[in-house]
Amino acid sequence: MTEPVLVWIRRDLRLSDHAALAAGAKRGGAVIPIFLRDDTVTGIGAAPKWRLGLGIEAFAAALRDKGSRLILRSGDAREVIPALVRETGAGAVYWQRAYNPDAVARDTDVKSALKEMGCDAESFAGHVMFEPWTVETKQGDYYKVYTPFWKSVRDRHVAAPARAPSDLQAPEAWPESEQLQDWKLGTAMDRGARIVRPFVQLGEQAAQSRLGAFMASKVQDYERTRDIPGIDGTSNLSENLSLGEISPAQCWHAGLRAREEGKAGAETFLKELVWREFAYHLMWHTPRILDRNWREDWDAFPWNEDERRAEVKAWKQGRTGVRFVDAAMREMYVTGRMHNRGRMIVASYLTKHLMCHWRIGQKWFDDCLIDWDPASNAMGWQWSAGSGPDATPYFRVFNPETQLDRFDKDRAYVSHWIAEEFERPHEDALAYFDAIPRSWNMSPSDDYPDPIVGPGEGRKRALAAYEDRDF
Repeated sequence: MTEPVLVWIRRDLRLSDHAALAAGAKRGGAVIPIFLRDDTVTGIGAAPKWRLGLGIEAFAAALRDKGSRLILRSGDAREVIPALVRETGAGAVYWQRAYNPDAVARDTDVKSALKEMGCDAESFAGHVMFEPWTVETKQGDYYKVYTPFWKSVRDRHVAAPARAPSDLQAPEAWPESEQLQDWKLGTAMDRGARIVRPFVQLGEQAAQSRLGAFMASKVQDYERTRDIPGIDGTSNLSENLSLGEISPAQCWHAGLRAREEGKAGAETFLKELVWREFAYHLMWHTPRILDRNWREDWDAFPWNEDERRAEVKAWKQGRTGVRFVDAAMREMYVTGRMHNRGRMIVASYLTKHLMCHWRIGQKWFDDCLIDWDPASNAMGWQWSAGSGPDATPYFRVFNPETQLDRFDKDRAYVSHWIAEEFERPHEDALAYFDAIPRSWNMSPSDDYPDPIVGPGEGRKRALAAYEDRDF
């Protein structure tokens, strides 16, 4: 094969364990990596779009080190990809699969158009370990509960991660490329970008280092420490997994090695990777999980859907007066991420204590998280609200005060992220006031607020609504 191959890069910003890139290199001709700014890029929120821009820049640099380039184009993939094929004389276009419904529809149309042109078009696995249509119950249905899903896949073979291609042949002439800075992917982050940037672990090499450090020292106690937000007890790999700077298979095999070495927390780490797989499994089979109640009878539940209400604003600002909630929200504005225990607490508080629709929180996370993942974010919110598959029962209302006593006994987490109550606040707590919009007009010298809804009051109101539900 001497015709060039286009490798369409999406949320897979790595060289190793990249099936589409490896297939392109193996084909024998020139390899032209391309990244397309279409609606799947322009439509995402401020923080994930900014983080994507950083990831693209790092991946482009990695390609340059290989003597290759990343070609940037904008527009509808149904038009831009065929046009690039004609422009370059490419004989094939390869890419790694996406699983959200808009991307699936787009990719199906592009593949059809390319085949009509006589161009080879092939998609590859890689963003998940287990293709959603390959995991079935004994009755041939999809799984709706996590534990049986885990039991179904835990002993499945996952191919060993592949090395990066040793050579990426360049074309005789590169096609024109747009300039990344002209895309202005970080504009909406405004001054928050400067605050969040030091917390970013950028690119494939950093992701591999992060995985190695976790397996070397933290995985042993992971089952216990992953629930304690005041210590660094998790892998923090969600940021890199979301953009494919590391593959789930690479994480899986590292976890298997740790389990074979007798490291106690490795099994729990593997289960967390499969929780992510379960989210993609559900998104594929029931796309409604992204924007509608997965349990359709919850459409009758009397949630508040008005985002302009004062309690919603207080929740977004980390000013609810409930320390666990506020600390978690402030962590997100400073780091771009939030500890998983914090995510459960803030989601439960919004949907149960404040009786607000989970979509309000989901959309806010869509805008604020650098580790944003459409499947995991949607499933997490519906799990907390009670409207999703395998969800926490609605009558299970997390008490943020007792949760704080259980998981932040010495208040290390709260004191790290809340400034108003301390004479010498932590620098990260102060950084929060530099990250938030100026229009919020907040200062560390402000008085810390009383709870807008106390734990007891909120629980009572939530349970009353649940008992009176008309479904």
